[in-house]
Amino acid sequence: MTVNMTIVWLVIFLFLILVEIMTVGLVSIWFAIGSIAALLTSYFTDSFLVQVVVFLLVSVITLVGMKPFMKKFKLTKIEPTNLDRVIGKRGEVIKKISEDKVGEVKVLGALWSAISKDELEVGDKVIIEKIDGVKLVVRKEKN
Repeated sequence: MTVNMTIVWLVIFLFLILVEIMTVGLVSIWFAIGSIAALLTSYFTDSFLVQVVVFLLVSVITLVGMKPFMKKFKLTKIEPTNLDRVIGKRGEVIKKISEDKVGEVKVLGALWSAISKDELEVGDKVIIEKIDGVKLVVRKEKN
């Protein structure tokens, strides 16, 4: 029994398109294009090796060639969250912060873990510079 490679490449193409539809992240579209090229190649040659080489070459070329172009169209808008509202706000040190030790800061009525390049004592007033993971990055407020 011989396998019709045209059908195999068509099945591979349909599978990759299905994966692309489910992921919606330009993950497998490059390989789907490669499988179409291999499918067309299967009409001209029965050599499995030639078909696989065409598949790989076309897939890599489309991936490398189109990925930077597609980044221009990909939405990279960062959605602000409610947590961002603390950036730039004033807080108070509740638990001492040193360069190698995480402390605690109260901001807008909520307690946060905080880090700083400065040595900060309980009661010091701070300004929140940014959020790093689940910790605030703070600096001492200048009087």
